[in-house]
Amino acid sequence: MKSFFIALFTSLLLLGCFAPERNCKDFKTGSFEFESYLNGEMVKTTFVRTDSLEIDYFKDKVDSSSIRWINDCEYILTNLNPKNMAEEKPLHMKILTTKGDTYTFEFSVVGEDKKQKGTARKVK
Repeated sequence: MKSFFIALFTSLLLLGCFAPERNCKDFKTGSFEFESYLNGEMVKTTFVRTDSLEIDYFKDKVDSSSIRWINDCEYILTNLNPKNMAEEKPLHMKILTTKGDTYTFEFSVVGEDKKQKGTARKVK
């Protein structure tokens, strides 16, 4: 019985030490794809990110945002040409995990609690 508790404790200890892979520097710049459902339809956004600029391509429209990096895994996106008040609000982006050529991220409007998640793939 004592060996069971030792094995259980050791297993919990090892699981508690697990940290997800976060090679955020590999995803700071480059070309990326992101797919999501919009009104029941799968749509794809492609974007190119430099250290200070992100250019998004979605349904034959191009949009540009400035980037202010908080740290290697978090940044603030601010639309350079907002067309309405909703687009004026900056987004807080956070890379949660990385694996191979993909990364999982969460984002929210700065100052709001509601967060959404997604996965992007680096294509270049």
